[in-house]
Amino acid sequence: MSPDPDPPPFRILIPARYGATRLPGKPLRELAGRPLILHVLDRARASGAREAVVATDDERIRAVVEAAGGRVCMTAAGHRSGSDRLAEAVTRLGWGSGELVVNLQGDEPLMPPELLRLVAADLAAHPDARLATVAVPLAGTAARLDPNVVKVVTDRDGYALYFSRAPIPWPRDAAKSDTVPPGPGGGLHHLGLYAYRAGTLRWMAALEPAPAERIEALEQLRVLWHGGRIHVAVAERAPPGGVDTEADLERVAAIFARTR
Repeated sequence: MSPDPDPPPFRILIPARYGATRLPGKPLRELAGRPLILHVLDRARASGAREAVVATDDERIRAVVEAAGGRVCMTAAGHRSGSDRLAEAVTRLGWGSGELVVNLQGDEPLMPPELLRLVAADLAAHPDARLATVAVPLAGTAARLDPNVVKVVTDRDGYALYFSRAPIPWPRDAAKSDTVPPGPGGGLHHLGLYAYRAGTLRWMAALEPAPAERIEALEQLRVLWHGGRIHVAVAERAPPGGVDTEADLERVAAIFARTR
């Protein structure tokens, strides 16, 4: 699939929490002279989305975004998952069930706008899918074994069969684990980028978590457990990582310094 298709009309929701465990106050941490959340909002606006809205429960984040001309939807604190926060947001915003919504995490200031367009176009092209998401080829054996790298295996039409933190598929002869071929049949590196229809977000919020979801701590498994389909668009390469720690903030700041 082309990495930059002509997308249908879509909207973007940016969930942003102040109380991140590893980097408290993350959305408002300074990056290249501006709060992090404003750089994420820039990425959303550059995608050509019809609208970009920050979904937060924190008045400090609201004040910063609105001062920069952005739109905010205030949501309740204590949601059990990110999709629950988005479900509340689409309801508060009055978005119709068929509206295409891309979830851009509030700590991804380097997300390429073309990937936002890609995931929206992929969902529109697969009306039988509840969600669309993006994956890239796995970068070697170390990535396959890393539990922080989420893997996905798809069927021949690109629909997800399973997501896992474990290396999947696992060869019967473990000594040959480095011979697993790249691509859908041999597993892909899943990126945490999703497109939903607004109605799907409300549907997901009403579902019980799946047993595998609790074990793997991967919310997308809830969709598969309850019979929903997830289509996986394949991009050529992963974007630069997001910001979870002080070290990540320094790394991203160095990229900004080199490229701006």
